[in-house]
Amino acid sequence: MRYLGKILKKYRGFIALTMVIKLLGTFLELLLPYVLEHLIDNVAPTGDRAMVLIWGLAMAVLAVLVRTLNVSSNRMSVRTAREAAREMRTELFHVSLNLSGAQMDEFGLPSITSRMTADSYNVQNFIRAAQTMGVRAPIMMIGGIAITLTMDRGLAMILCFMVPIMIVLVILISKRGIPMFDQVQRGMDDMVRIMRENITGIRVVKALSKEDYENRRFTTSSTAFERLDAKASFIMALPGPMVTLFLNAGLTLVVLIGARRVNGGQTEPGVILAFLTYFNMILMGVMAINRIFMMLSKANASAQRIAKVVELQDDLPVLPEAEGAHTDREGFLVFDHVSFSYEAGNTDASVGAHGFAGAAREQCLKNIDFSVKKGGSLGIIGATGSGKTTIVNLLMRFYDPQEGRVFVDGRDVRTYDRDELRRKFGVVFQNDAIFADTITENIAFGRALGEDELRAASADAMALNFIEGYGDGFEHMADIHGANFSGGQKQRLLISRALAGKPEVLILDDASSALDYRTDASLRKAIREHHSEATTIVVAQRISSIMALDAIIVMDEGEMIGYGTHEQLMERCPVYREIYKVQMGEAA
Repeated sequence: MRYLGKILKKYRGFIALTMVIKLLGTFLELLLPYVLEHLIDNVAPTGDRAMVLIWGLAMAVLAVLVRTLNVSSNRMSVRTAREAAREMRTELFHVSLNLSGAQMDEFGLPSITSRMTADSYNVQNFIRAAQTMGVRAPIMMIGGIAITLTMDRGLAMILCFMVPIMIVLVILISKRGIPMFDQVQRGMDDMVRIMRENITGIRVVKALSKEDYENRRFTTSSTAFERLDAKASFIMALPGPMVTLFLNAGLTLVVLIGARRVNGGQTEPGVILAFLTYFNMILMGVMAINRIFMMLSKANASAQRIAKVVELQDDLPVLPEAEGAHTDREGFLVFDHVSFSYEAGNTDASVGAHGFAGAAREQCLKNIDFSVKKGGSLGIIGATGSGKTTIVNLLMRFYDPQEGRVFVDGRDVRTYDRDELRRKFGVVFQNDAIFADTITENIAFGRALGEDELRAASADAMALNFIEGYGDGFEHMADIHGANFSGGQKQRLLISRALAGKPEVLILDDASSALDYRTDASLRKAIREHHSEATTIVVAQRISSIMALDAIIVMDEGEMIGYGTHEQLMERCPVYREIYKVQMGEAA
């Protein structure tokens, strides 16, 4: 809960005021049965109507004050909880955007999502309840016992015997239930992951008629989550019936013993009525303490999960330029004998919208060594999983290599501030993201770009014609994930976004796979003519997309098995030659 304390530190004055108001309201509420007892036993028997009206009015004023103070403190607690949760979600979102590739692989998108939603909601509920029930419940319980002791010690001893037993029960059961809520949240992560996979891959599921299979997968995960949640909730709910049983037993004893004492003239009827009211207050207090423990259990597990993300240390620190490695090799982009493997345990082998390839494998890259001159171009081709996208990830420093160094413009990438480095790049990843916004915002992406710049970028990306085909042009709204665009249209919008910033380095990672050959050729021509100053890296499956570039790397299982121009590779690289023959229809 240390992280939660840090979040709440700035609200401590407001929280203190809320608790003072709640405390005052609770004390006044405790006076109501006492006033009622005095009215019944001392005022009413006198027959003085004026005094009865005065004390009745006093009770009404007390009730109004209690109501006003309780409502005010409740509203204040809701405000504090809401603002603290908003700050927590904002910080979690900011940190998530800046996680390294390895850190994102460690947590996974479903887990980050559930921390930002379910976990923050659990913490918000606890913050709200702690300021209200956390004050009211113990005061109701302790104050109720204290007042009953002044009325009738014999009857009050029944309470004094029952309450400690109930508190011990609540504490013992809560200790067992607290660790279970962390398991519940992990179960939710798994369920959210399956849900997310199916929503994003719904077309594949439908195309292969795998709805029943995916339903079974989700049902299995959902059932496991339900069982964990039911078990944790069952354990944490146990104190409720037990507390009620003990208090009702005590209440029965009060009624029986109290009736005998009234008949014997040892106590007054108003005292019994007040005792019943205080018993109810104590019951509510103990039940509220049980609820607080339950909320605390969930909030503690959730706060720890959130803190685990927001308190992460940067695993890609920026080195002083003097400490960075230097290279005498010519080239704007240089890989100097780079070897890399993803950390063990990263099991997400997909490359999502964030562009990270999270597969755990042996040596994804082995001794990669090449350079690209400023304004030059490099193509990378190879089978799926051969390490093509990993080269891009290291170049943009989503990860650091275990061996070797990566240089941009003569500087080790580790010496660049993250924003300074990323501003040099315009990039289109595989399965990149179209956002539910206008075409203008999808291309500009928060950059102050004028209309001429947007039109020029979309024209070079072969997107201007279809954009102008919409009645509202660049103000046309994209659906979530660009569902209202074809695959080729989405790729052209993404390329427009990459070109619009006039990047020093343009990276196209399988960015034209959905384009026909004519459009692809026109795109390559526009980039050569209008973006010749940009150093270009093209990751592709089609040789036609890279054969005109200055140099081409052929990748196979993390190794460079070929490097050179198209003509050189046709002579010296059998794998490249075979790919060419198959794609160009020359294979036997």
